[in-house]
Amino acid sequence: MLRTLSGAMALAVLCLPAAAHNAPSGWSYSAACCDSKDCHPAAPGEVETTLGGYFIPATREMIPFSDRRVKPSGDGTLHRCSYSGFPAAGTICLYVPAGS
Repeated sequence: MLRTLSGAMALAVLCLPAAAHNAPSGWSYSAACCDSKDCHPAAPGEVETTLGGYFIPATREMIPFSDRRVKPSGDGTLHRCSYSGFPAAGTICLYVPAGS
């Protein structure tokens, strides 16, 4: 009986939807964008603003301003979401301050 109950509890945990996580300032990154470890405040030089969009030097990505991955920042600072939070991994979402 105990084994069946613990198995059912483990299955229930595995079936939970992915949850977003919070930025250091307290606002939540969107669960549609990231997992619990993908997003972080952008380090200086991690994202460069250009005339055509946002350039990520570590991955050589150019993300146009109109790209669906570009989202408004909840705390007015730049945040980048990359697979497992690795700087050299592809960009999932980019949270940018208003007017940038």
